[in-house]
Amino acid sequence: MKKPNDFNTTHEPTWCPGCGNFGLWGAFKQALAELDIPRHKIFGSYGIGCSSNGANFTKINVFHGLHGRPLPVAEGVKMANHDLTVIALGGDGDGFGEGGNHFMHACRANHDIAYFVHDNQIYGLTTGQTSPTSAKGIKSKSNPLGAIDRPVNPIALALSLGATFVARGFTGDIPHLAKLMKAAIKHKGFGFVDILQPCFTFNKHNTHQYFRERVYKLAGNDTSDFDKAQKLAREWDREDKIPLGIFFQNESEPVFHEQLPQLTKETLIKKKLPVNLKPDFQSYI
Repeated sequence: MKKPNDFNTTHEPTWCPGCGNFGLWGAFKQALAELDIPRHKIFGSYGIGCSSNGANFTKINVFHGLHGRPLPVAEGVKMANHDLTVIALGGDGDGFGEGGNHFMHACRANHDIAYFVHDNQIYGLTTGQTSPTSAKGIKSKSNPLGAIDRPVNPIALALSLGATFVARGFTGDIPHLAKLMKAAIKHKGFGFVDILQPCFTFNKHNTHQYFRERVYKLAGNDTSDFDKAQKLAREWDREDKIPLGIFFQNESEPVFHEQLPQLTKETLIKKKLPVNLKPDFQSYI
């Protein structure tokens, strides 16, 4: 079986000391090692941000794309080659700001991919602006007097949009986070994990200690109970308690690519084009 360090590249991480991305990166490598999937059969689609610098440090097939756009790339790859394990990774600004529309449609379409959001409640790479998940009142470079809009609740949002696997993890507990990542990757459908991670440099509110005082693990939770999942999703808003674990899972819904009649028999990369395009391309040579 592989070891987590088998997924290291020759590049050293450039994240700030203490950044939650280190814990997330470690959990991700641990999950991949335990799943024991050949590296050439894993594809990672990264957006833009501190989170997506992980594309340089993780030894799998990767695509480092545009801000807010890791999901459409991941969806296209999965439709083209069903045999790949496809994972999209990005930040809270990347996923719920610029990429909010893609998140909405990925949830409702039930693409057979996993999506890991590095949620540090701030724009870190651009040096500390308010993000969609920043708490109301938080002061930042973009809101020096304090944010006036309410934060996005990723768990409640994913549930309302029809995601078939919804979970929350914390980078301060790598074994538990790796377990959630494995479950999301193995899930047949859209596996969403919102991952809380401190940004020690720019977010002085949502610190490691802040989370330690509030997080708890869901135990014996009925993950088929949608109404209970919705109630748990609001617990952080109402009671300042942060549940970690799988909120909801449903594998009875068909995945997107299996509903396309042109892809029911074989994956796209194995199909032969009905026309010869070579003569057309000759004019460009």
